[in-house]
Amino acid sequence: MKKVTTWVLVADGSRARIIRNQGPGNGIEREIVKEFEGSTALSRDIASDRPGRTFDTAGPGRHAMAQASDPHEHEQINFLREVIAYIEKASEKKSFDRLVIVAPPTALGTLRARISGPLAAKITGELNKDLTKVPVHDIAKHLVGVMAL
Repeated sequence: MKKVTTWVLVADGSRARIIRNQGPGNGIEREIVKEFEGSTALSRDIASDRPGRTFDTAGPGRHAMAQASDPHEHEQINFLREVIAYIEKASEKKSFDRLVIVAPPTALGTLRARISGPLAAKITGELNKDLTKVPVHDIAKHLVGVMAL
């Protein structure tokens, strides 16, 4: 019988790690398959300039223009794209059979929106929690209802 390998992706907008499970009864391996570090800079530190200024349509007043997007959010999306690209390449190489995603709501939504069809078919569970700061040996107890350990 073939051993079923499950990767557990534990991520947020700036940190991610992949942990392996080699099937029921084997638990989570303490060795991390891959670890990612993104930018933790604040939006005000990422944006290089102050917002532009414009004239009012009626009258002599001026006011600042609003930014079109949040630079911090943009950095998080780019970071999660990098993580997804790595997992998609590993999926093509058949490095794992199943994928479980553990992420807070915002990151989980971003991941769901950007995961392709073949990789999406391998997702067997999701957990809406931020466990990026939890030690690897403690993650297993959070996954009890999501996957067989």
